[in-house]
Amino acid sequence: MGQDQTKQQIEKGLHLYQSNQTEKALRVWMRVLEKSADPAGRFRVLGCLITAHAEMGRYKDMLKFAVVQIDTARELEDPDYLTESYLNLARSNEKLCEFQKTISYCKTCLNMQGTTVSLQLNGQVSLSMGNAFLGLSIFQKALECFEKALRYAHNNDDKMLECRVCCSLGNFYAQIKDYEKALFFPCKAAELVNDYGKGWSLKYRAMSQYHMAVAYRKLGHLADAMDCCEESMKIALQHGDRPLQALCLLCFADIHRSRKDVQTAFPRYDSSMSIMTEIGNRLGLIQVLLGMTKCWMIQKELDKALESIEKAQELAEGLGNKLGLLKLHCLCERIYRTKGQQRELRDHVVKFHECVEEMELYCGMCGESIGEKNNQLQALPCSHFFHLK
Repeated sequence: MGQDQTKQQIEKGLHLYQSNQTEKALRVWMRVLEKSADPAGRFRVLGCLITAHAEMGRYKDMLKFAVVQIDTARELEDPDYLTESYLNLARSNEKLCEFQKTISYCKTCLNMQGTTVSLQLNGQVSLSMGNAFLGLSIFQKALECFEKALRYAHNNDDKMLECRVCCSLGNFYAQIKDYEKALFFPCKAAELVNDYGKGWSLKYRAMSQYHMAVAYRKLGHLADAMDCCEESMKIALQHGDRPLQALCLLCFADIHRSRKDVQTAFPRYDSSMSIMTEIGNRLGLIQVLLGMTKCWMIQKELDKALESIEKAQELAEGLGNKLGLLKLHCLCERIYRTKGQQRELRDHVVKFHECVEEMELYCGMCGESIGEKNNQLQALPCSHFFHLK
């Protein structure tokens, strides 16, 4: 298969993919990969396969294609191709919650001396790196990366990147409990979709709606949360976006839990858990288990709550997700306080404070811990936080 035919077939695949005929598109692209003698075409088709598998939540396949793409990039001996392939490798690892590897590959990208094309990718590299730091609960570095990505987006007038960064910032602020900002950023992302996103994939709209739903729920606006989450889920189902379906199910479950409707919450947690397990989103699984723990606690089933905590703790320790561990220690403290088990209680109080210190979750002004309750926060240029009084 020559250069022109390769190009033609890639376009054919893209057309199929955009009209939701994913499996047909994948078959076309796989055929190109097998038959094309054009390395640049092969590189491009691998990019298509990587994106498609990412959106379907087939992260291990995504990683496999990213590795092949690096070999193709080396064959092409072009630093731009190499940077792009390392970014895809970083992203694959980010999706598989291999955060240290993600950071390492992102650093490789940033150290490559490519041309302007590579420089334009730096925003995406910074975003991926920020997501990885967030997964490890290294908040200051995560914020630095997100702000850097935002600067790249503004400087290159890259609205899609800006939209993605806003969603990540929404997630960031939701985690450290500044819920106003957690809502502001995905709302900004939704605005970008409305203003510029006519030709964009619907996933951008779905993503912003999902992050808005999370923030609305945390602010206690449950009807708004439900509306946003339903819209996001509708798009996720249309597009076969398994990762987003899992997140929406988790959000639905959390909304029902917030309404103290545990019976409706549990099946949604179960469905979310099953997709998260299938796709390998271990970070998401921690969130599911945290939600289930809280449901068991509402039902006063403390031993079942402790079982969920144990599973979540294993995952959080494996990933290095310190915020997950902090939340688990907090829940354990409440459980053991109720059970009157003083020694275990003290143990978890100590571990809780160790986590807070490790994450440097202290206000730079008043010294109180950050992330315990909803608070408006301000970040200094050095990315240290303080409370807005």
